[in-house]
Amino acid sequence: MIVIAHVSDVHIDGDPRSQDRTRAVLRYLEELPYDLAAVLVTGDIADHGTPDEYAAARELLTSRHPLLVCPGNHDDRAAFRKGLLPEEHLTEEAAPRPYAPVNQVIRGEGFVIALCDSSVPGEDQGLLEDETVEWLDGVLAATPHEVPVLVAFHHPPVPLHTPYVDGIRQFGEERLAALADRHPHLTAFLAGHAHTAAATTFAGRPLLVAPGVVSALRLPWENPTDDPHVHLGLPPALAFHVLGEDGRLTTHYRTVTL
Repeated sequence: MIVIAHVSDVHIDGDPRSQDRTRAVLRYLEELPYDLAAVLVTGDIADHGTPDEYAAARELLTSRHPLLVCPGNHDDRAAFRKGLLPEEHLTEEAAPRPYAPVNQVIRGEGFVIALCDSSVPGEDQGLLEDETVEWLDGVLAATPHEVPVLVAFHHPPVPLHTPYVDGIRQFGEERLAALADRHPHLTAFLAGHAHTAAATTFAGRPLLVAPGVVSALRLPWENPTDDPHVHLGLPPALAFHVLGEDGRLTTHYRTVTL
């Protein structure tokens, strides 16, 4: 059994609130009586993309489990790379362009996770750049067909009935769908951004969206028209994605006590 924790939208800023909520989620994962295959944090690590925010995030986002992060629309690629990535990502040979997409892969026993950068520098909407699509195609092609590949990013590539964020979802999604058609072992897509737990499909695969840590999002049928969409009163939450020995993927959502 392969268990992957999926955290998203911590939005670290100068307010202790975001740090306290992030700390509670990471503490919950640390205290689990099980070794997780990975912890994914799918974007909006910093709220304003400043070096101070990434310095705080680097202290908070530590784990005994393998942990990977990708940028979201609130992040700055250059500051993200300098503040959060291992030293080998900072060499001139590894990262000659500070604003190049931040793409990472983890190859575990019986699974692969490709963590893609869907952020667009200077914009809120998402898009996988051509080099990211080519990189992902290479990861999929290099993975044996019997090994499931989970593809993660910040922006969902479909609307989720959340008008507050659907206008800044991932576009250019037809190229991603074409990859799914070519690679049947692409098992599922994982995303964040929406601040609401959601499960739908894209390109014939599950699309599983992690809830937000810093806040939750009211959906249209929950929200009076004169209230803000963002709900600050709910506890932080996360997802667990479980790959069984039969290859079936199951997702569980959990809230965390502060």
